[in-house]
Amino acid sequence: MGGMGPAPKPEGARRRRNASIAMTPLPKDGRKGRTPKWPLLDDVVLTARRDSALRKADELELALLEPTLKGRAKAAAEKKADTAREAALILTKQLEAQQLLEGELWRELWKTPQAVMWEQLRWTREVAQYVRWKSRAEAGDLDAAKEARQLGDRLGLTPLSMLRLRWKVADPDEGMAGPQARRKPATRRPRPDDPRAALHVVE
Repeated sequence: MGGMGPAPKPEGARRRRNASIAMTPLPKDGRKGRTPKWPLLDDVVLTARRDSALRKADELELALLEPTLKGRAKAAAEKKADTAREAALILTKQLEAQQLLEGELWRELWKTPQAVMWEQLRWTREVAQYVRWKSRAEAGDLDAAKEARQLGDRLGLTPLSMLRLRWKVADPDEGMAGPQARRKPATRRPRPDDPRAALHVVE
């Protein structure tokens, strides 16, 4: 029979198909406060390579002190020792540069708007892993660059990943995630020549 069918849902129970999904606003000026302590050990692989190169260079240096080492054999040993010293020096400089870059990037990231959510979610080690891969990537490691991109997406460091996480940088008058102070709107007072200045509330 025409006009018959299920009763319409109450207004409050109707579901809008085009309803927007709530976004978590992040402070435009970034996270405030002290930078968390670096949670990771030094790069184990690079440290082991550096230590191995230093031991090899020391061994070759000692071999040069042998009195029986002369002529071409001594020249070849000196060449090997020079190569070993150079390799050890390069690895030492690489490790120092990586530690310096990790420290700089670590401090910068904890000042970003996203860092407010990382702190709430306790993603300290995840951020540190990203820093490690990112520092290797900037040193020219292509595999590390791939890992850094994947971790960066999970941490909300790209516009698309922020959208997936439902994060957005807040406008100044919006509420913000985290312990960020909310500013009260300034009260505007009428000018003396404004007729409204003579009005007052009658109780």
